[in-house]
Amino acid sequence: MSRLPRPGRYAYLDFNAPLSSSRADLIARALAGDNPGTVIDIGCGWGELLLRVLAASPDTKGLGIDTDGELLARARANASARGLADRVEFVNATAPTKHEPADLVVCVGADHAYGGQKEALNALHAMVRPAGQLLFGSGFWERAPSPDQAASVGLDPDSLPALAGLVDLAVAAGFRPLSIQTASRDEWEQFESNFLADWEQWLRRHGQHPDADDVRAEADAHRNGWLRGYRNVLGFAYLILAKGPKAAPRG
Repeated sequence: MSRLPRPGRYAYLDFNAPLSSSRADLIARALAGDNPGTVIDIGCGWGELLLRVLAASPDTKGLGIDTDGELLARARANASARGLADRVEFVNATAPTKHEPADLVVCVGADHAYGGQKEALNALHAMVRPAGQLLFGSGFWERAPSPDQAASVGLDPDSLPALAGLVDLAVAAGFRPLSIQTASRDEWEQFESNFLADWEQWLRRHGQHPDADDVRAEADAHRNGWLRGYRNVLGFAYLILAKGPKAAPRG
């Protein structure tokens, strides 16, 4: 029996994060409220949130940066289909540590490219223009995890802070929080279910194929990691942050 194409990647997701379409629209409108001239999205994937910001702010020009050429091709196709291609560029590159400052910087789920949350926030502060904004999306512990729960997402218990600690890191880096939002259980369940849908829909069609055992094992491993590991333990925050001066050291 011939080999079949592998399951798709993110075909059932609007965002590679626990983010509903309604929340994304609200965030995009909030970010567009200052009429930013330029926006940079670091780790943009297929650029869905960046495109929504551009749609809400007709004078804004955007730059999306990612290392995944397949996802960037999807971003360019979506931009063209929505009539936004003349206002956005998608570049295959690693996350920049230095860049001409932008009015708005977006970094959702990409802080690992800088080594961690603290390092990312410090690097991103320099990339935001004075009085500009940063949308920072990152993980936190909803409650203290066991070693096994943390390991289910490849982390140690001390790898992430609680939500208050994450906001403290942003303030220490020189930002002021304008909005603090966290993904709901429904957003998490939709995200995980739609992430798994690539495998599960493939298995519906090809469940008797010899390759199905490998696909089934991948799907089961991810679902068990979620349901028996980080569900209701790992949170995800969306922080809209205003750039300010870094606080002077105390003492």
